[in-house]
Amino acid sequence: MRITITVRDGSPGRADTDDLRRWLGDNPALRGRIRRPTEASPQPGTMGVAADALLALLAPGGVATVLAGGLIAWLQTRKGSQTVVISRPDGTEITVTSTHVRALDARQTAELAQQLATDLEATADTGQPGGTPDASDAPSTGPGSTVRRPAP
Repeated sequence: MRITITVRDGSPGRADTDDLRRWLGDNPALRGRIRRPTEASPQPGTMGVAADALLALLAPGGVATVLAGGLIAWLQTRKGSQTVVISRPDGTEITVTSTHVRALDARQTAELAQQLATDLEATADTGQPGGTPDASDAPSTGPGSTVRRPAP
């Protein structure tokens, strides 16, 4: 699955996005999976990826968990207020902000990383990886994150 990661901090430029790309790229499990979008034109009828975004390629085997932990750890080290918005192919946006994750203890950080990984792996149809539709499938939130799913 290909997801888009955008860093928003209110300042122009791509310094934070580049820093996040380097941070995530230092993890052997993510090496080669995080990249800048190509400059190629988008397909007709589709929107392109913002120039200050990153593309992440997720695959089975725990990559989403590593990515989630890396994103949260990076946000916890930031000064000021940064927001990371993760967009799944189904239009779901997951938002995590540095001001909310900075004060989390180790247990809360681990819980948020697990919830974020679950949200990253969930599919549009089912809300669960490889599962079946669940009537109780509401957007999940944890301390420091929000999930916004597209309207049906």
